[in-house]
Amino acid sequence: MDKIKELQKMIDEASNIVFFSGAGVSTDSGLKDFRSQYGLYNMKYKYAPEEMLSSYMFYKEPEEFYKFYKDNLNSLDIKPNITHLYLKKLQDKGKLKGIITQNIDGLHTKAGCKNVLEIHGTIYKNYCIKCNEFYESEYVFKSEGVPKCLKCGGIIKPDVVLYGEALTDAFIKAEELIAKAELLIVAGTSLVVQPAASLVSLFKGKNLVIINNSPTLYDNNANLVIHDNLSNVFNKLK
Repeated sequence: MDKIKELQKMIDEASNIVFFSGAGVSTDSGLKDFRSQYGLYNMKYKYAPEEMLSSYMFYKEPEEFYKFYKDNLNSLDIKPNITHLYLKKLQDKGKLKGIITQNIDGLHTKAGCKNVLEIHGTIYKNYCIKCNEFYESEYVFKSEGVPKCLKCGGIIKPDVVLYGEALTDAFIKAEELIAKAELLIVAGTSLVVQPAASLVSLFKGKNLVIINNSPTLYDNNANLVIHDNLSNVFNKLK
C-alpha cells in the first residue's frame, strides 16, 4: 500500500491521535531546524548551538546569547504552514487530542490549535530574572543588545528551556497524553534530544508513525516510516 494511503487509513480509523513535533515542522514556514543541511548546526558561530542556547551562556555571556537568539529564533512574523493547518483541521474533527512540541515558535497556537504542550517553552513569554515582570516578545526582539527590565533593570529571560535546565511541567502532561494515545504521529524531529525523545518509548498504542527527512533512532519501532518533506505528506492528506 502507498505510504500516504496507509497513513490516511490510520488517521481515519483512529479516535485518539497525538502529534509530536520537532523543528522540521516549522521549516516550511521559513524557520531553520538544527541538524539538516541548512540547519543551525551547519552555520558558523563562535560556539555550537547547544552552548549558545545554554543557561551558562545566558548568565555568563548574555550579549552572545541574545545575538544568537535574536538572529535565529524570532518567529514573530512567521506564519503557520500546511502541517500546522492540517493539525487544526484534525483537531476540529475531534480526532487530535493534543500536540506535544519541542518548538518554541508558537506556530501551532497561531494556527488555532488547542492543548499544545510546549515542553521547551515559548518565545512569547519573557520574565525579568530579578523582579519577574512579564514582557512581550516584541519588546525582547526589538530591544538593542540585552533586553533589560524597565522596572528594576534586570535582564529579561525568555521562558524557554535552555540547555542545562529542567523541562517544564508540560513534560509530565505530555507523558500522560502519549500513554493514552491510539495513534502517535512523530514529525520533523531527529529524536536525539533527551529527555524529550524518550517520550516516544512511552507509547503503547496501536500505531506509531514517524515522518522525517532523515532516519531516526526510533524508525525500527514504528509501524510506518516516511522519509520526506512534511509539506509533501500533509498536502496529500484529507
